[in-house]
Amino acid sequence: MKQNYKMTLSYDGTRFYGWEHQPTTDMTIQGKMESVLSLMVQSEVEVIGCGRTDAGVHAKNMVCNAHFDTQLNTDEIRDYLNRYLPDDICVKEVRIASDRFHSRYNAIGKTYCYTCYIGDVKPVFNRKYVYVLDQKPDIQEMKKAAEYLIGTHDFASFCSNPRMKKSTVRKVDRIEIQKRGDLLTLTFHGSGFLQHMVRILTGTLLEVGFGKRTVESVLELIDAKDRKLAGFTAPAKGLCMMQVDY
Repeated sequence: MKQNYKMTLSYDGTRFYGWEHQPTTDMTIQGKMESVLSLMVQSEVEVIGCGRTDAGVHAKNMVCNAHFDTQLNTDEIRDYLNRYLPDDICVKEVRIASDRFHSRYNAIGKTYCYTCYIGDVKPVFNRKYVYVLDQKPDIQEMKKAAEYLIGTHDFASFCSNPRMKKSTVRKVDRIEIQKRGDLLTLTFHGSGFLQHMVRILTGTLLEVGFGKRTVESVLELIDAKDRKLAGFTAPAKGLCMMQVDY
């Protein structure tokens, strides 16, 4: 009998084309998960993700679920997956979920962290996971601008999909900007995020920090609902999905 399994993954997204299936490549996280699970149960398995991380984006606690029939217990499923998945994908936990559990529809919040490198010499060992800045931004100005983004707003200016048919209203309830040694981290928590939203928010806040736009301009961006007016899209490699709330 089929059961619904909830799985928590971590992955290095460097060489993958994001979470979701792509018609021209099998190098997606979803594709790799479905391939190994289908091999395990000798039947086609659909894996549902809690979101769609972009090409090059990483995850520490990505959640997905799938319905399938197996005699293996949850630890054995985890071990099988980790044996046959690429080394840059790890299944941290497998649990039996209720039949109606849906990793995307049941999620009530997500946390993303964007990491910039602001050291004086180039990073070698974490270069795949940070955005190296060529100047040091004014962190206090960035924090002031971030305050305007807290709350429920129409974030159309921070969405890269011009054909978005669904609502672009989202709730962002926390933005923390912290310097830790040579690293500058921007942590975002909200009910959900639009395509490239965290990376565009990061690029916009960095432009404030670099003095390329004013703190008050961020409020104007929310009212404008025009992607062309917002900041640049920060590179994918600095972004990591940290946590999903249920």
